[in-house]
Amino acid sequence: MRDLTQGPIHKHIIMMALPMAIGMLVQTLYFFVDLYFVARLGDAALAGVSSAGIVNFIVMALTQMLSVGAVTLISHAVGRKDRPEANLVFNQTIGLSLVCAALTLILGYAGAAWYMRSLGADPATAQAGETFIYWLIPGLALQFALAAAGAALRGTGVVKPAMVAQLLTVLVNLVLAPIFIAGWGTGYPMGIAGAGLATSIASLVGVLIMLYYFAKFETYVAYQAAQLKPHIQIWKRMLNVGLPAGAEFFFIFIFMAVIYAIIRDFGAAAQAGFGLGSRVMQAVFLPVMALSFAIAPIAGQNFGAKLPHRVRETIWKAIYIESILMAILTLLCQIEPRWMVHFFTQDEQVITVAAQFLKVISWNFVASGIIFACSGMFQALGNTWPSLISMATRVITFAFPALWLSHQPGFEITQVWYLSVVTVMLQAGISLWLVHGQLNKRLKEMAT
Repeated sequence: MRDLTQGPIHKHIIMMALPMAIGMLVQTLYFFVDLYFVARLGDAALAGVSSAGIVNFIVMALTQMLSVGAVTLISHAVGRKDRPEANLVFNQTIGLSLVCAALTLILGYAGAAWYMRSLGADPATAQAGETFIYWLIPGLALQFALAAAGAALRGTGVVKPAMVAQLLTVLVNLVLAPIFIAGWGTGYPMGIAGAGLATSIASLVGVLIMLYYFAKFETYVAYQAAQLKPHIQIWKRMLNVGLPAGAEFFFIFIFMAVIYAIIRDFGAAAQAGFGLGSRVMQAVFLPVMALSFAIAPIAGQNFGAKLPHRVRETIWKAIYIESILMAILTLLCQIEPRWMVHFFTQDEQVITVAAQFLKVISWNFVASGIIFACSGMFQALGNTWPSLISMATRVITFAFPALWLSHQPGFEITQVWYLSVVTVMLQAGISLWLVHGQLNKRLKEMAT
């Protein structure tokens, strides 16, 4: 356990965010490795895997529901020096993760075909995405165990073990991807199915590593079978914080699905270009996402310890750091967006779509950093409903105008990107207003 109620806030932010950023970068390499080899199978394969890949946002919604609730409750317990409650929350998180894993397996295999028929630009794209999902589903189900373990450690101020586990899983994926996808060394290429299988096996390795760490090294929280029995009050507290945070990622899934549906008439190359550009954008967001994830345990422990001045200091220093980082990344995307995508494909049409997407969408990078920071603070305060409200505002102001634009004469894809920029800036303003109100309210309650 690491006490985050003492010492410089900016140092805690950087020391926690750096390992998480490395771990998230490593996690993103999963998708880049798959994209690198899948892109060589053609536009339909790349578009299919990219379309299928946004299923991750549904799983991320559920893992966020678990991890955000766990991090908030555990960090508050650590701040109060209440170790028994921290351990109980950890074991309740394990129980919920098993339920979510089972639901992922059932719904994933039952709905994959319908989902890809709805979004695929053509039958070949739909078939490619369906195949990828079938082999990826076990890996997605295993993400819940990783989320439970990582959340427990993050709530106690420890982040390096999860980073090491993610690093090793990516190394496994790097080795297996060319073997399964391209048939290196075996002569039996599995194509798209190999991409999903490699990721699933790598996820299994990650779970085994975390099991070993908790069995041998973790002492503050530990698995106890007797505490797996559902505690309804703990579940309510976790879900009250976690459900809105998870719903945010579900809204992102809707956001992405709307875009894929709108651009499907432009063909597989357009979908492939958007998929490639959005994956690069996710990689660009990693530093600020890591900072956002660091805010929750830091401010959460200080909230539990009743140190309001340190809670406020956490959010404003994080916004300052994130804004500088995102301004630099915006400049990079404005100067040479094609350089960031040309590694994955030589198809000029795909590269053009991806580069246009990055050049326009980069104007909302600073606003996105502010949104991530506010989201982390809402988690720390134990009320994530304001974050959901700001995300819902963005989805509503984007989805309906985007669908209307798509039916107008002379419609172009870039119009969707510009609309996205405007709605993200609107969301950033709403998030700042809401976080200011929540800080005043919750810290006043703390004082009384």
